Amino acid sequence: MATPTIAARLKRRFLLMTTDVAVRERLQAQVPSDWEMVAITSLDEAGDWNEILLYRFLLLDLDEVEVFDPIDVIRTLRMEYLLQIAVLCFGGDADIQDEMRMSRADRFYTREEIVTVLPQFLAQYAW
Repeated sequence: MATPTIAARLKRRFLLMTTDVAVRERLQAQVPSDWEMVAITSLDEAGDWNEILLYRFLLLDLDEVEVFDPIDVIRTLRMEYLLQIAVLCFGGDADIQDEMRMSRADRFYTREEIVTVLPQFLAQYAW
């Protein structure tokens, strides 16, 4: 396991799990040049648990049940990896949101809201 550098720890970047191109483009339009949005469809694409820690937060599309299981994603993060990275969910119905709450997801937004609140989270996690 490689030790992360200070520069890697200071990078301003976040994960986005979705295949929705329209949402991805709308979110990307909100991302300033000193931030990086990394789109993935599997936690494996982000690396091992210690590499996931280098991201400031995760935006998780709850409507992507055909591509990945959002419940499995949050359970892997919280119970297997024991990570407390912020998980901001968007989309989904009340049932999946309730299950995600029980698995310790942090916040929930509609597909429209996530685009408008992203700048607030970028500012909050800019440290």
